[in-house]
Amino acid sequence: MFDWTFVTHYAPFFVNGSVMTLFISVFGIVLSIAVGLICAGIEIARIPVLKHIVRIYIELSRNTPLLVQLYFLYFGLPKLGIVWSAEQCAIVGLGFLGGSYMAEAMRGGLETIPNVQRESAYVLGLSQWQTLSRVVIPQAISTSIPGVVANVIFLIKESSVVSAIALADVMYMAKDLIGMYYSTYESLLMLVVAYLVILLPISLFGTWLERRFDYERR
Repeated sequence: MFDWTFVTHYAPFFVNGSVMTLFISVFGIVLSIAVGLICAGIEIARIPVLKHIVRIYIELSRNTPLLVQLYFLYFGLPKLGIVWSAEQCAIVGLGFLGGSYMAEAMRGGLETIPNVQRESAYVLGLSQWQTLSRVVIPQAISTSIPGVVANVIFLIKESSVVSAIALADVMYMAKDLIGMYYSTYESLLMLVVAYLVILLPISLFGTWLERRFDYERR
């Protein structure tokens, strides 16, 4: 029989786990956006050597599981004399994985801007920076929003594997309670609710933002 007393008693544990999930996710996403912007800029600018390094990074990041990357950071780096906390490994791991996905989304947005628009801006007397800030970037952001929001949601869901390096996120809490009390249904319910509370507002906000930019483009 479903035990609501168990749910009400251990719900605060999931609140704490949700805070940890949000903490590592926010910093990991910020890092991934920064990495994505740099990589997309290098690819669009076609900078020799660097563009090949970026492509290698993107392929390596997207074709290896986050769990493997976390194990390398948490268990492998200490062998090289580099010791990071579980939180630092989780943030860097999410940033490393997310950076490649963000780079592809942002590059796609930048590539949708026709060269004729840049050339027209130069003819009108705009500098390269003014052309980027007033012509290229606003349109690229509008085009990239769906991909970026999807990647944000993807990274938050991927953060569930950080429990493998003993980080007390919501997934860790669920597995811990199931292992100790065998209250599978109650723990999974709280886990689902926790992720819905985190992800649903982001999804709704992303949908609103996408429609807002589409309306302004018209």
